[in-house]
Amino acid sequence: MGVEGTLEYISDLLSSVKKKKKKKQIQTVALKIRMDCEGCARKVKKVLSGVKGAKSVDVDLKQQKATVTGYVETKKVLAAAQSTKKKVELWPYVPYTLVANPYVAQAYDKKAPPNHVRKVPATATVTETTIDDRYTNLFSDDNPNACSIM
Repeated sequence: MGVEGTLEYISDLLSSVKKKKKKKQIQTVALKIRMDCEGCARKVKKVLSGVKGAKSVDVDLKQQKATVTGYVETKKVLAAAQSTKKKVELWPYVPYTLVANPYVAQAYDKKAPPNHVRKVPATATVTETTIDDRYTNLFSDDNPNACSIM
């Protein structure tokens, strides 16, 4: 390899550094959107399909859920959904098997789909629930002043 070969090698290295661009990852963004009818669902689907990089848009009217898949950013999808003037938030539900304590007060939600609970931080503990130790001790067998009705 002579001088010409070395210069060509260095030139290729420098040009490849300039050409490398960070590729976007395919993402799936799930949103909870308040939709009342098929017209609302069509409007949301049309707006979300217009987001740059969106490959597919699925709208589930029954669950009030819209899912966008493609080379998209979460903030842009959220902003596009908010432009429809509907109540929008990121999908707050996860399967209850993924939550450490699915029965804490913050996780339970009547409106959640079957077998799903609200996503709560791992710091949520059972002590933060509505059960109070005073009431559980009131009927305890270990408590000498417990209720005698039991």
